[in-house]
Amino acid sequence: MVVSFVEKATLADEQRLVVPGRHSWQQFKIMQFWVVEIPGLRVSYLDGYIELMTTGKAHERIKKFIAILLELYFFEMGIKFFPAGNATCEAEERGASFAPDESYSIGEDKEYPDLGIEVALTSGGIRKLEKYKRFKVREVWFWQKNRIVVYVLRDAEEPRRIRYEQVTTSEVLPQLDLALLERCVQILDVFEARKLFLQGLNELANLKYGEK
Repeated sequence: MVVSFVEKATLADEQRLVVPGRHSWQQFKIMQFWVVEIPGLRVSYLDGYIELMTTGKAHERIKKFIAILLELYFFEMGIKFFPAGNATCEAEERGASFAPDESYSIGEDKEYPDLGIEVALTSGGIRKLEKYKRFKVREVWFWQKNRIVVYVLRDAEEPRRIRYEQVTTSEVLPQLDLALLERCVQILDVFEARKLFLQGLNELANLKYGEK
């Protein structure tokens, strides 16, 4: 029996607080140092503004399921990848510091990932795109309302035109069935989710093979 997971975004799942006022990079680094001592508290920075965030079980469960299934996809498809998890992207000259929920470089290891993934159970997630843009991350996924919303970087070498465009399919992983991934992430049992995800991959492979 497949049990579906229903998102219930509450204050216990995610809490966000923007620290009043604008702050220097040095002030941010001091706060970042102290935050390390507080389990479960994350801090990010953008142009003088500091955001504190805590995550709950629902948030962490979803990000881990996405990672488990996505890495299964990489192995099954023979895609070389380098997981960076929630490694921090930061640079004072870029005026930004943040950590994705999950991130990956594809093909070869890079300073900054090709793909960043954010679980956004509460409002405020889309504003993170500006942080990703500072580091020219090729593609960003947001998990919102049981769906994966994909943003692709455009005009990366044109400072005045660089932006993210929302698209319906991944350009970093064009063969990936996002709808299949979405369905499997919502299953409570990780073993069942893995089983159904593999079945889906095999069915798609057989369908494509049969069309040839």
